Formats: sequence, C-alpha cells, structure tokens
Amino acid sequence: MKFSVLVAIVPEDQEQECIDAARDLGAGGITVLSGRGISNTAKKTFFGLTYDGSQSVLVMVLEKGLSLQILKSIQKLLMPAENDSQGLVFTLPLEHLGGIDMSQFQKFEQHLKENI
Repeated sequence: MKFSVLVAIVPEDQEQECIDAARDLGAGGITVLSGRGISNTAKKTFFGLTYDGSQSVLVMVLEKGLSLQILKSIQKLLMPAENDSQGLVFTLPLEHLGGIDMSQFQKFEQHLKENI
C-alpha cells in the first residue's frame, strides 16, 4: 500500500468545512496547525495597517488513491469561482512511515477493496 501526505492551507473560517469533507471521504487523523500567510498583494485595513488573515494548515497521512479524492474535494471548497483560489492543497509521496494506528490502516485497506 502506498501513502502520501496531503497538506491543505485553508482560511481559518473554512477549516471545519475542509476537515468535514476529508473525514466524509475516509480521512482519519488530521493535524491542524495555525499559520499566517503573506501574499504578494497586501490587504489594507484599519489605519493603514495590513492584514492577510489567519490560516489553518491541515496535514493528513492517507492512502495514495484516497489522497487524490480528498484533494479534489478540498479544492472545490477553496475555489468557489474559476481563478479565485482561497487556499492551497497538495500531496507529497511518502516513502517511509512509522507509528500509524492499525485501525486507520485497516480503514485504508477497506477503502481500497470497496473502490477496486
């Protein structure tokens, strides 16, 4: 079984929506980190101070096929209109893995059997 790491950088207000979408498709554990983004165009706000907003970084270890399904689901949430992305989602191949909960591994196996 091949695994990949899915990383989604999402606006803080869309965090739960993206987590729910990933869980609905079979994601088990999700690590949530707080982030702060700096874009190439700063948004002006009160008294000339700039604010780019807080972001959440979602990190998941998934079976490779499942990671693509979840990536597409989160991408739809982050791009409500063409050319209007509100975040970033990508996967990285995972070569070595230790410490994964065996119940999660069994869920991945079950997912593979159901989708073959």
